[in-house]
Amino acid sequence: MEERILVVDDEKDICDILQFNLENEGYKVDLAYSAEEALSILTDKHDLIILDVMMGGMSGFKMAERLREEDKSVPIIFLTAKNTENDTLTGFSSGGDDYMSKPFSVKELIARVKSVLKRAGSNRKQPQALWRYEGLTIDIPNNRVLIDDVEVSLTKKEFEILSLLLQTSPNVYTRSEILDRIWGDNEFVLDRTVDVHITRLRKKLGEYSSIIVNRSGFGYYLNLEPKTVE
Repeated sequence: MEERILVVDDEKDICDILQFNLENEGYKVDLAYSAEEALSILTDKHDLIILDVMMGGMSGFKMAERLREEDKSVPIIFLTAKNTENDTLTGFSSGGDDYMSKPFSVKELIARVKSVLKRAGSNRKQPQALWRYEGLTIDIPNNRVLIDDVEVSLTKKEFEILSLLLQTSPNVYTRSEILDRIWGDNEFVLDRTVDVHITRLRKKLGEYSSIIVNRSGFGYYLNLEPKTVE
């Protein structure tokens, strides 16, 4: 089955170039010239979004945040004219999977597309399980976390980090290993990105924040022995 990509950019020339090159690689490509238009045509059949950050109306970051709030986990590659550390961190904390600065190499972007799609496919093949620890429930197949039966809103990356630590507990993962497993070979992601995501994850876990332990000089692990119930 052909993988389907939604390209969102208010510059028609960029949309046309990406459509031509991605279709040459065998992908199906849909175009949207604003975040609002993209939201209106996005379906579950889309495997990836290539999303411009700076657009008139709703920004790419805002669109990504909205998708993650709606529990839509479609991978996102951001395109932006900005290239600062804060912008990169904003992109990933908004739920992005990769981040490229304009102007960009089409060949490099296609390589990133293949990498993100491959990683997304691997994540879908993870063993399915429902985990419980006291009042905390982590539903891996449905990408949900509940505390006392109330759902906790996590970004895609936050859930992937929690799931990784959970399924390998009590193994310790270094920041570099987490970056490699969750973000792959993205050169723009820094060690600090892991700390930012885990800080936010701990905050959302509330009374269960202490299950994520930072072992100084080594990395992070989950301080519990979760039980598979399904």
